[in-house]
Amino acid sequence: MVNSMNNGPSAIGVGFSCADVYAKLAKFYPTGNGVDWGVHLSRMGIPVSILSVVGTDKYGKLMKEALMEEGIDISHLHEKEGETCKMMMDIKNGVDRVHLEEIPGVMEEFDLTEEDKEYIKHFQYMHTDLFGKILEYLPEFRKAGVKVVMDFSIYSDDPEYCKEAYFTNVDYVFLSYKQEDDYIINHMKKIKALGPQIVTVTLGDKGSISYDGNTFYREGIVKAEVVNTVGAGDSYIAGFTYGIINGYSIPECMKLGAQISAQVVSKFEPY
Repeated sequence: MVNSMNNGPSAIGVGFSCADVYAKLAKFYPTGNGVDWGVHLSRMGIPVSILSVVGTDKYGKLMKEALMEEGIDISHLHEKEGETCKMMMDIKNGVDRVHLEEIPGVMEEFDLTEEDKEYIKHFQYMHTDLFGKILEYLPEFRKAGVKVVMDFSIYSDDPEYCKEAYFTNVDYVFLSYKQEDDYIINHMKKIKALGPQIVTVTLGDKGSISYDGNTFYREGIVKAEVVNTVGAGDSYIAGFTYGIINGYSIPECMKLGAQISAQVVSKFEPY
C-alpha cells in the first residue's frame, strides 16, 4: 500500500480514467487527467496510486499492465464487468488529434466506496477533476488533511460544471485560458478569495500565471517542436505539484511545469 506511512510524500489520482485508442495506428495509452499527472510524478520518484475503474475487456487489462510498469500502485484501480472507458482517437494532417467517440463504459457508474474514501485519507496529495465523480467528497478529504489538486480545464466559469464550493475545497486550482487579460486576472482573484492556496492558469503558448493572494507570478513556455499537445496541461500540473511537494517557490514550480510540458508536446505519447 502506497501512502503517507512511507518515509516520503505520497500522491493519489482519483476519478476519471480511460484508454485513448488510435485504432488506425494500433496504439493505445492509459490516460485521464489524474493518470497522466500520476505517471509524471511516479517517474520523478513520488509514490503514486490510481483510484478509478476499468472494465473486463482487453483495455482494462492493458491499462493495469501499463500503470504497473510505471511503478504505480493499482490496488484501488477497480475492475467491473463491462467495457473500459475509451476515447476513440484519430490523427488529422499528421499531427492534430481528433476525438471520434467517447465510450463511457464502466466509468459511467463509478463511485467511491467507504473503503476507497478511507484509503484516500492516507495520502498527502490527491488529484481530481470535474468529471471524476468525487466532488461531493472533497470536504471530507480536506478535513482529513489531504491536499487537493484539481484541474478545472476550460470550465472554471461554467455554471453547468463549477460551483463555488468546489473552489472552497481545493488547495491548488488549475485552469486553462487563452491569454492574459482583465477577465482572467479578476477571475483568479475571485477564485483565490474562496480559499485555495494557489490559483494557476495555463495559457498555451503564452505561458502561465500563478496567484497566491499577494503576487501574480508569470512564466513563459520552454520552446519545443510541437508534435502533440495532448497531455500538456496535465504534465504542467504534475511538474508544479512536484515542486509544491518539495518546497519549491511558486516561480520554481511554474518553471518545472513548463519544462515537463515542453517534453510532452515534443513527442507522440501523452507522458
